[in-house]
Amino acid sequence: MLASYAQLSSKSLGRTHIEPECPFRACFYRDLGRIVHSTAFRLLEYKTQVFVNHEGDYYRTRLTHSLEVSQLAAGIARILGANEDLAKTIALAHDLGHSPFGHPGEEMLDQLMKDEGGFEHNVQSYRVVTEIEECYPDFPGLNLSYEVLEGLVKHSTSYDEPKKVEGFKDVGHPTIEAQIVNLADEIAYMNHDLDDGIHWGMLSMRSLSEVELWHDAYQKIERSIPKASTRVKRCRTISHLITELITDVDNETNKRLKDRKIKTLDDVRKRGDELVSFSDAMKKRTAEVKTFLFNKVYRFPKVVETCEHSKKVIKELFNYYKNDLKRLPDKYQKRFKGKDGNRAIADYIAGMTDRFALSEHQKITT
Repeated sequence: MLASYAQLSSKSLGRTHIEPECPFRACFYRDLGRIVHSTAFRLLEYKTQVFVNHEGDYYRTRLTHSLEVSQLAAGIARILGANEDLAKTIALAHDLGHSPFGHPGEEMLDQLMKDEGGFEHNVQSYRVVTEIEECYPDFPGLNLSYEVLEGLVKHSTSYDEPKKVEGFKDVGHPTIEAQIVNLADEIAYMNHDLDDGIHWGMLSMRSLSEVELWHDAYQKIERSIPKASTRVKRCRTISHLITELITDVDNETNKRLKDRKIKTLDDVRKRGDELVSFSDAMKKRTAEVKTFLFNKVYRFPKVVETCEHSKKVIKELFNYYKNDLKRLPDKYQKRFKGKDGNRAIADYIAGMTDRFALSEHQKITT
């Protein structure tokens, strides 16, 4: 049923620690279960996407974002004949390493860890599933398949610059499934940040009319359902935009598959750089959306204020534990005994939810 260039479960490069195969689940679907049942995945429910978790129940969190990316990735994979299980699994795991408070929290941890290799959430996602999760007696982490780990290590969007992970074997360009997740991530956050921005009151229909991609979609919806409520029109516009973006990815990717004569997974590995992509015309239109979101949402005064406070919380928590490593939970003291204490602190803080970090910060400052 899959295209000739898809990553087959039977052709996986395997796991770091050898295990008996499951009699009724292919390896990538088995990995999906391991991720969904992990502690790190559950904690995403209370981690910031753009708006801090306690600001309100409506806004997306890292968990809802991951679910949206997974759904979009599965849809694109189905259209392109790729492995849906692998695409969904990478998508569900791609943000496991995010710190509390979203990118501001990550930026502060990176600054605090600059002399020890920095902090980057894709690398941290890899650490979570290979070292930090504790589920098995014979090995640390979740022992995921190579291709899932590769999708985390090489996850790349306009906001993600993957760093090399020491000791990780590079076998060429990432699978088409990993590349699908990159585009699904961009499609998800562009659309849900527009939706959340409208709900918050940062964006208006008038201001959105400046954005060509939104304006064209909204006009089509306006003509098709003129008597519908504004909320319905907004929802249908978001849906239309997602369809338009996925259609563009489908068309452009098939063009690149044909032009580069991609027939097999080996072809993808050798000459599949940015194989899954928007067209140049759509890249220009999405760049306008991203700039608009940066100026109107991410730089909105209340968001900026919250970001600065979040950085302060992270920094003061880090210094509190650094002054006395015995303040860390026992499992972190034991796991990193004799190793870099700062990395132990970063791992502990990165695993916190927004509200737990705020609660711990309140304890040490009052």
